[in-house]
Amino acid sequence: MRSTLISTITARCLQLAAVSTLTMLAACGASSSTDAVGGSGSSTTLGTRAEPAAPAKTITGNAGATWSDYDPATLYPGTKTLPLQYITMRDGVKLAAYVTVPADADGNAIDTPLPVVLVQTSYNGAAGSAVPAIGGADSYIVEHGYVSVVVDVRGTGQSEGEWEAFGEDEQADYAEVVDWVTQQSFNDGRIGVYGVSYLGITAIITAAQGHPAVKAAFPIVPIGDGYRDIVFTGGQVNPTFIPLWLGLVSVLGLTNPTILTDPATGLPATLDHLLSAVANFQVPTILNALTGDPDTAYDGDFWKVRSPLENDAKITVPTFIVGGLHDLFQRSEPISYERIKHNAPAKLLIGPWTHVEAAVGSGLPADGVPPLNHIELRWFDQYVKGMKVGADTMPNVTQYVTGLEHYVTASDWPHPDVHAQRLYMHGDKSLSEDQPATDEAANTVLQLPIEGLCSISTSQWTAGLLGYIPLPCFQNSNTAETLSVKYETPAMADDYYLNGPIEADIWMSTTASDASLSVRVDDVDESGTAKSLTNGIQTASLRMVDASRSRLLDGQMIQPWHPYTQASVQAVGSGNAVLVPVEIFATSALIAKGHKLRVAVGASDLPQGVPPVPTLLQSLAGALTIYSDAAHPSSVVLPVVPASALQ
Repeated sequence: MRSTLISTITARCLQLAAVSTLTMLAACGASSSTDAVGGSGSSTTLGTRAEPAAPAKTITGNAGATWSDYDPATLYPGTKTLPLQYITMRDGVKLAAYVTVPADADGNAIDTPLPVVLVQTSYNGAAGSAVPAIGGADSYIVEHGYVSVVVDVRGTGQSEGEWEAFGEDEQADYAEVVDWVTQQSFNDGRIGVYGVSYLGITAIITAAQGHPAVKAAFPIVPIGDGYRDIVFTGGQVNPTFIPLWLGLVSVLGLTNPTILTDPATGLPATLDHLLSAVANFQVPTILNALTGDPDTAYDGDFWKVRSPLENDAKITVPTFIVGGLHDLFQRSEPISYERIKHNAPAKLLIGPWTHVEAAVGSGLPADGVPPLNHIELRWFDQYVKGMKVGADTMPNVTQYVTGLEHYVTASDWPHPDVHAQRLYMHGDKSLSEDQPATDEAANTVLQLPIEGLCSISTSQWTAGLLGYIPLPCFQNSNTAETLSVKYETPAMADDYYLNGPIEADIWMSTTASDASLSVRVDDVDESGTAKSLTNGIQTASLRMVDASRSRLLDGQMIQPWHPYTQASVQAVGSGNAVLVPVEIFATSALIAKGHKLRVAVGASDLPQGVPPVPTLLQSLAGALTIYSDAAHPSSVVLPVVPASALQ
């Protein structure tokens, strides 16, 4: 297997395969508006609900950048938390605000106006004093000359109102909070927005609103597309993280100290939170998802509002994005960078992390990459305070490369040297560039919705919490893939470097009425141990692709954009061979010389997603057949970078 560019002859074959694939997608009900994304040899971005894909523009500057630490002396010896304050919104709802300012050696608050680092949380700012990642002041940042302002979003923590998770009312609050901050005596009119997870999402949405006081953003593991990233990946509802997350917000919203200290304020707020959880949002949302309610189970306005990628291109302030290779929002973190990079200074750091590991930058410093709060301070010192501290000279893109086990820098994402390579799945379960023959055998697996129960997915989709249990199945995917069809390359003759999203084009049929597909991409070492690199899931009846919004690389579709609307549903039917394009989330990994690349195709990945009940009932007790013949050439399109780029 070559790790260098494929030959001209092979390239022509791949271009023809791309045209063939697009034609087949159209025949399967895909959008016919393919002219919007260019022809053979073109590369594009990924589109959004509002915008089609656009020609890719690669950044090549700053290519030789290297990391250095930034840890200046503190400006103040301590911090002081001010009494709880309330911010009144346009409709009278009051939001709780926790303000921490620098203090002198005697513990007295500094009264000099300073820049503010604003955090907006759903996890109760009072709890943030114990767990800063969910909404607490970072003393390191405050002692370096910033005021920390943490605000409970409406319907959470000690704030009034009902919570609707990034709904229109909540997003309108963000701008009013920024206005309030600028009117306070502790603020000099400059604000940096920051946060982890939910807090990072509020930061990136606030940055997109364009308030002139907001000078920079530092979101850690922010979501990009509420539907596609996690809640309904592949059209399947997440059964692990989402209930845990909604429950966490509910519990923390009911843990309100003002019930005792200020009952007149605390009791009504807590009752509002309880009503929201039981009757209006959390419980109804889960039930609607599971029962297949059309307004929830299909993409639409509800999810558009809750998808920052729709507005990320409006961000004009410097933005540093942190993500993880096994994060909850693995799919969109590099795409968020891609949406911002041409409109504002932007940087991307992706570690080998699950969600909770990314929150603290686990393992840093490493390979020269400093701790996250050192990077944050440098970012805000330059772009909020206006100091010249070299934030612009930091590498544009830094990614951990699994298999190499080191951080590697590049001038851009997608990688400037990436090219598409299509490998075909064969009846003998091999994986190669050779196109299938006419008479190659198909392979069949049972449709059981329990696969992946003990796998790296179990760790990833519980935000990494269950990953702390030392189970062998989290490190070796062989058990999780027992019921899957496993296609493997020969042992690599050279190192083979993957960097970017992956598409699996699976020809399948089922003995049931519908089916789910799970596709894992693994690195298999000489001993046969399979390390899962990334994966994707897809409901067959939601296979329609909008080619005008899909990502092309070298003229081949490498990241399909599925509409996931009720109108896009296409019947599968028993015994019918259909093509199902599966989006596999971006990774960065080195398949070392002597190792094999495996693509495992199965019928489910339970920790990541399960179809809503109506679809699940149509998929049970079936057998899934994967085709590998010339008329039905199942394949995978890989983003290959010359291994020499790692040097």
